[in-house]
Amino acid sequence: MQNPVMVCLDLEGVLVPEIWINVAVRTGIEDLKITTREMPDYDALMKRRLSILDAHKLTLTDIQEVIGTMNPLEGAPAFLNWLRERCQFIILSDTFYQFALPLMRQLDYPTLFCNQLEVDQANCITNYCLRLPDQKRQSVKALKALNFFVMAAGDAYNDTPMLGEAHVGLFFRPPDKIAKEFPQFPVTHTYEELQAHLVQKGGLRA
Repeated sequence: MQNPVMVCLDLEGVLVPEIWINVAVRTGIEDLKITTREMPDYDALMKRRLSILDAHKLTLTDIQEVIGTMNPLEGAPAFLNWLRERCQFIILSDTFYQFALPLMRQLDYPTLFCNQLEVDQANCITNYCLRLPDQKRQSVKALKALNFFVMAAGDAYNDTPMLGEAHVGLFFRPPDKIAKEFPQFPVTHTYEELQAHLVQKGGLRA
């Protein structure tokens, strides 16, 4: 008998648009368009972002206002409803709870493991706090220790440790460069394709 299935999903790029890119578009700050799809070192990326926010005097409220205008990717809510009827799932993201709430509301509040921001009295973001170093891979490792059969899907460099740790790792709409660097992970481009892989590899009901 196969162990119960747990699906782990990245958030940005898989279920919702990239938050920092939307902030870049709304503010005109091109340097904020760099994400984990281009920059593998998350610590260096976040320090870069915080420096840019400080230079432009952008506050947490400014970013939250942009997030408040965002919607999930087309088809994402229906995909999660399909998944809910077949297995459990967790969203593993390197975003922050202060960013994610409006988007979680639109996805019917799935379980989310992510990070937190430090904010000063002026509502400026001063630092970020990882919930756990290497949290995506460590979460999958813990779920495997609890005897779940874990399948994972993501799109960026910071997802590859999670995909590698899972019993089944899948790309969802990754940049061609990343897909070529990690050919061991099958590439899916639509939720229908992702569902088909989850059915085939995890024994979920079609």
